[in-house]
Amino acid sequence: MARVDKPTRVAIAGFGTVGRSVARLLQELAHPELRLTAILNRGIERKRVDWIDASVRWTESLDDALGDDVDVFVELIGGRSPAECWIRKALQAGKSVVTANKQVIAHRGPELLAEASRLGRHLRFEAAVAGGVPVVRAIEHGLAGDSLTRVTGILNGTCNYILSRMERDRLPFREALAEAQTLGLAEADPSQDIHGSDAQAKLAILTQIALAVHVAPDAIKTRGIDEIDAVDFVYARQMGCTIRQVAWAERTRDSGVVRAGVGPALVPLESPLARVRGSENIVTLQGRFGGETTFGGRGAGGEPTAVAVVSDLLAIAKDEVPLAARVSVAHAEVSPDFTSAYYVRFTVADRPGIIASLASAFARHSINIDAILQEPGFPIGRRPFVVSLEPSPVSSIERAMNDLSTFEFHGEAPVALPVLSAVSTGVLA
Repeated sequence: MARVDKPTRVAIAGFGTVGRSVARLLQELAHPELRLTAILNRGIERKRVDWIDASVRWTESLDDALGDDVDVFVELIGGRSPAECWIRKALQAGKSVVTANKQVIAHRGPELLAEASRLGRHLRFEAAVAGGVPVVRAIEHGLAGDSLTRVTGILNGTCNYILSRMERDRLPFREALAEAQTLGLAEADPSQDIHGSDAQAKLAILTQIALAVHVAPDAIKTRGIDEIDAVDFVYARQMGCTIRQVAWAERTRDSGVVRAGVGPALVPLESPLARVRGSENIVTLQGRFGGETTFGGRGAGGEPTAVAVVSDLLAIAKDEVPLAARVSVAHAEVSPDFTSAYYVRFTVADRPGIIASLASAFARHSINIDAILQEPGFPIGRRPFVVSLEPSPVSSIERAMNDLSTFEFHGEAPVALPVLSAVSTGVLA
């Protein structure tokens, strides 16, 4: 455990954007409880900077970074390998660990927490979920007296920036993505963000902490935002909504099953989710007794993530009860099926009988049409219109969409999005 008679000594593994920010915070804020001792990175000579205190040891050796003069190992190298191995080695070497690694915690969190508990060490990962938004700490302390039933959030700043720009200036998806890449908010290969796997891993972690169940991240169904068009925001506004990438998980009556998913959805304009702009993140927790509690802030970038890392370091230095001792996690299956109202946008080569054909196909699956919306001014060969559907099981919606895909009048593939309830941030309508 961390000593109380002298500073907790810290080694940072990974001196990239986040690692540099953590080191700078430790240097500039000079918390008396913490002292940076070592920095581990490949090619250390090209990484070395003159603003780091001369007493700090620069090394390329993991064993050196786990020496007797280190109490806490901070893993910031990213990816599952070798990060997972390094975290295990650090725990086994008697070090507590702080990490921002969402993939490792999403896939191996329960067993690593169990290992930390067995060894009497800390494993903390606030920075792995929503950057500078202190949601893990809020669940651990502020909401510990409640029984949480649902978690809903915007967990990927890249997607939120793109959708915000499409909403504000009606930019095409590709232009908004290129802008995000130019600003450094999206990677050269943005697929993990765009297709939902980044938010998927973060949701798996939140499910562990908030709902006390471990689900395989890959079991959480994801859908990409690249199917969204600027015209979808026009129609969404007519329905009193906007569009966001939403991650959600909730308990069911079966304790061994949770419902969960990640993907674009219509959210009411009065919802906290709709008010999140740019690269910010937001998490809403539903408690049986306390109702909804919402946390928001900067979800990405070196400095917000570094704040979360340093906060975890201070918790260890103050010898707070390890998170591992607070979390009891059971394994659960994921059900992707839920009941929701739906927005379906069709783009067609206009001709008589299209609406009748769609209505008949939906009726075969016991799905009722609520309204039909059509903006004028589009060419006859590519006319978008929207059918809003009354609440139905998503499995029925998917079967109907498969039937509809065979019709010859489509100019492009239909887009179907769930509509969140107007009375809460929950997915169920």
